[in-house]
Amino acid sequence: MVAESEPPDAREKRRESVGRSSGETYLEILERLAPGSTCDRVKPADADGALPSRTSLADYDAVFLSGSPLSLYEETPEVRRSLAFMGALFASGTPSFGSCAGLQLATVAAGGTVRQNRNGPEAGFARRIVATERGRSHPLLRGRPAAFDAPSIHTDEVETLPDGATLIAVNRSTVVQAAEIRHESGTFWGVQYHPEIGLDEVTGALRRQADDLVEAGLALSRREVEDQADLVEALHREPTRRDLAWRLGLDDQVTDDDKRQTEIRNFIEVMAVPRRSGRG
Repeated sequence: MVAESEPPDAREKRRESVGRSSGETYLEILERLAPGSTCDRVKPADADGALPSRTSLADYDAVFLSGSPLSLYEETPEVRRSLAFMGALFASGTPSFGSCAGLQLATVAAGGTVRQNRNGPEAGFARRIVATERGRSHPLLRGRPAAFDAPSIHTDEVETLPDGATLIAVNRSTVVQAAEIRHESGTFWGVQYHPEIGLDEVTGALRRQADDLVEAGLALSRREVEDQADLVEALHREPTRRDLAWRLGLDDQVTDDDKRQTEIRNFIEVMAVPRRSGRG
């Protein structure tokens, strides 16, 4: 299952810019990484975001939580519905994986806290992500080098993890870049960055949030944001262009689909496949 917590207006803005919502991006990735599997999409932030008929969360091998513009410290109906869904997911025992707001959602549902990024937006790419001592042996990061970059765009961050959580990765910009959260019967693996999105989606996010990035001081004008987005878009079209990768300071951990999606593949292999096999 893919749980997409983007509110309807954000969902449509994303479709207009990149052709798919955050949940639809996950569906595309899972079709490639888990061929032959059946995947439902639900929208827990929506007032009518019910599960498919005659199903429960415990029926699924895994649940993937997408990014979202929701701020988990705000008291809104969308936030309350999303947190209720995450609480039910933990109680069901079904393993889950989330990126960006998905990590924040699991954090708050399990008793941790989220705040606005203390260093401002981390926009475009999260740089020099490194594993913690405990994270070096955690299977979530299996196959990643000692330091790596990843697509990222977020204005909120995890402030404190819940009791018993494992901090897996950090960088200088964000307190928590990856974590495991065990709560009630469930286990969640999450990242603050976006292993699921391609460079075209980074481009769309930069353009959608250009005014906010200028206000945050990351660029002096919308034109500068557009110029950066143009470079990222060009690299998306020609991912083997070393000149573009050099100008953006990127390597194959971002430009190669298989390497960029490392954490999702690891979660499927370690958490989802054994659960499916255990069902017989």
